[in-house]
Amino acid sequence: MKKLSSGQIRQMYLDFFKSKGHDIEPSASLVPVDDPSLLWINSGVATMKKYFEGRVVPKNPRLTSSQKSIRTNDIENVGKTARHQTLFEMLGNFSVGDYFKKEAIPWAWEFLTSPDWMAFDPEKLYITVYPDDKLAKELWLKTGVQADHIYEDDDNFWDIGEGPSGPDSEIFYDRGQAMNNVPEDDPENYPGGENERYLEVWNIVFSEFNHKPDGTYEPLPHQNIDTGMGLERLVSVVQGAKTNFETDLFLPIIKKTEAFSAGKKYNANAQDDVSFKVIADHARAVTFAIGDGALPSNEGRGYVIRRLIRRAIVHGKKLGINEAFLYKLVPVVGEIMQSYYPEVLEQKDYIANIIKSEEDRFNNTLNDGLKLLDKTIAAAKQTPDKTIAGAQAFKLFDTYGFPFELTKEQATDAGLTVDEAGFNAEMQAQKDRARAARNQDNGMGVQSGLLLDVKDPSTFTGWDHLNSDDAELEVLVQDQSLVAAVQTGTAQLIFSETPFYAEMGGQVGDHGVILDANGTKVADVTDVQHAPNGQNLHTVTVLAPLSKGSHYQLQVDPTFRRLVSQNHTATHLLDQALRDVLGEHVRQAGSLVEPDYLRFDFTHAGQTSPDELKQIERIVNEKIWAALPISWVVTDIESAKKMGAIAIFTEKYGDEVRVVSIGDYSREFDGGTHANNTAELGLFKITSETGTGAGVRRIEAVTAKAAFDFLGQREAWLQDTADLLKEPQIKAVPHKVEQLQAQLKAANREIESLQAKAAQAQAGDVFKQVQTIGATTLVAAEVNVADMNQLRQMADDWKQKSASDVLVLGTEVKGKANLIVAVSPAGVKRGLKAGDLIKAIAPKVGGGGGGRPDMAQAGGKNPAGIQDALKAAADFLAQA
Repeated sequence: MKKLSSGQIRQMYLDFFKSKGHDIEPSASLVPVDDPSLLWINSGVATMKKYFEGRVVPKNPRLTSSQKSIRTNDIENVGKTARHQTLFEMLGNFSVGDYFKKEAIPWAWEFLTSPDWMAFDPEKLYITVYPDDKLAKELWLKTGVQADHIYEDDDNFWDIGEGPSGPDSEIFYDRGQAMNNVPEDDPENYPGGENERYLEVWNIVFSEFNHKPDGTYEPLPHQNIDTGMGLERLVSVVQGAKTNFETDLFLPIIKKTEAFSAGKKYNANAQDDVSFKVIADHARAVTFAIGDGALPSNEGRGYVIRRLIRRAIVHGKKLGINEAFLYKLVPVVGEIMQSYYPEVLEQKDYIANIIKSEEDRFNNTLNDGLKLLDKTIAAAKQTPDKTIAGAQAFKLFDTYGFPFELTKEQATDAGLTVDEAGFNAEMQAQKDRARAARNQDNGMGVQSGLLLDVKDPSTFTGWDHLNSDDAELEVLVQDQSLVAAVQTGTAQLIFSETPFYAEMGGQVGDHGVILDANGTKVADVTDVQHAPNGQNLHTVTVLAPLSKGSHYQLQVDPTFRRLVSQNHTATHLLDQALRDVLGEHVRQAGSLVEPDYLRFDFTHAGQTSPDELKQIERIVNEKIWAALPISWVVTDIESAKKMGAIAIFTEKYGDEVRVVSIGDYSREFDGGTHANNTAELGLFKITSETGTGAGVRRIEAVTAKAAFDFLGQREAWLQDTADLLKEPQIKAVPHKVEQLQAQLKAANREIESLQAKAAQAQAGDVFKQVQTIGATTLVAAEVNVADMNQLRQMADDWKQKSASDVLVLGTEVKGKANLIVAVSPAGVKRGLKAGDLIKAIAPKVGGGGGGRPDMAQAGGKNPAGIQDALKAAADFLAQA
């Protein structure tokens, strides 16, 4: 076996499959794109779903990748086991309807055992196969695997519900009995059993069936290969590590954490080791997640980041680290991963700032949590069973980030137990709520073969022309069937050539018409999408019969195209202006380009301020007024990068890319249509800025005539306001409004003064109406005042005059009842409480209330009950 670094192993894997004709797919963002079923990219195949589902046919059916992934279903186990990680890399090779078992099996063996590659000892490798998969077993034997190194296992069938499924074959590495955790004669001591000796390193899925909704299986139109090999596991084997954490992927992070701790060392204490591992794992996960645009929050993937950061901080406390430290590990993570993920170091300052802000915020929360834990322990000591309730333990976990184990440990030290069943019930209830709120369609869609085999070429001519005079109709689809002709209704069409742009990268597809050879309109084009093999698929409303093989004239609506193109150019200007004003951390998180407006989503922590929006808007308009020329060129990716072109993380790029340049201001990878000069946009106006989720902001804007109309509407509203104010000049409206506001404030003050005087006069009469109930004097009356504030003022006047032992006042304000109760100091000493009295009488007005012993108030929906409430007050005192 060769001694290799993690970077060398990753590259060797990719190089091997490149030598087998595979294209290397770059590692996609952890934040899924156009896949609401996933919170995170959680495997290599997750980025290949569109290919396996048949929605898109890849340029090359052979693909390979090292895909960063996050899984969070068992965060609690991270640090306690040898191989649990939240962030991991999955090495994979994929065949989309190309090669199958007879290639995949010998290639896997070659990569692992050949001296040219990993050079594993074949005697240390074991294989498991599905019992009914006789061909796989035969191929492994033919490849050179000994018969006693092949095990049949009923679990070797990959199936996640509806969609592609099939038998799989796993490869295990024998680390020797010295690494085992079960006796040699234990029934689990075999490849595939529950033991530490035989380590699974690779799973090859032979995807050949569709799992149908009714539970039955049918052959796929095309057989596929989907493999997965955890990089961390493979590195642990190559580097002879007991766990994944003793490899070059984690040890530098652990060593740095040692330097922050209070003299703690890794491998010196089992409990400390758990904390070191948790911190190393979570530092990697949050660094990559934030680098890919996710931000801490209280929901979704933002909540996952927040939970990971808080869990790491708690474990830092256990190592004696009492200040922010996690952010200091970001550069360490970046240096480890630099060979394949240079963007981490490029963004290290931004990522570190986000983490430090979260650490600082949580350290205050953590101190509150520690205080609550102390109170919880003290309270539990007073209970008969000396137990901390599960709900309390869950509150410490969910609100303050305390792992259950930490609460349990503290409880044990105090001679207490924790209701673990109650805690688990609370945890399950939370998971059930999350599951109910989440789209559960996280499987792969059932593959459709309808257009997979449609490979007739279709040329897009729409860069330079909006018309095609002689386009042959090659494919017709209606009611999910390929047909030779259509008479009416809705259909999808593919032509030999087309000027119609197909929706991509947020730009909507063109609209327009189809004419026959005589110039008669036969269909309206309402949408254009890409077929699986890349052809432009036109959705049309059929107005006259259409037939395969006939020739037609295609005409794009020129106004629709022009407006969409102008708005697309505006998104590029906006993208760069956002970076200029907010910082280089800004990333596009989605866009929509319509003819009448544009929408642009971007990553940014916090709301964009009004001043920042004005600055962004000004920059875009200055570029429009500068009449910058717009040009584009098709080139290879490396040349495009050297040109300084910005790649949008949501897109996948082929060998050749189109680069759109707007003067020297903006240069981006882009496949859409644009104006020829920024001056065509005329004007740019932001209409709204909102948040759409954790760390994602959305700007909507308009250009050209839509911007003119937007401003015109506001001018009309301003003119209407001027007319109402009888102000001939619009520019004087703000000053006029200020004058009116000042007059209104003065008038309100005068009204309040008059109301106060009226209330005082009313109070003078009311306070004379004293009732004597036993040993208690009572003033109870319904009064006419403006609001609760004046009721409180009357109560203050009553207190100064010592008019009685108890005061009860009621008033109706805007159809609702308000009550106030006051008790004199002498009354309070005798045991009378305003809060008790208000609770007794508030139901009479259909409400409730409370307060202090000397003052309480209530509100209700039934002002007709005020007199009943006053009577109830007298009855209450009579029984007191």
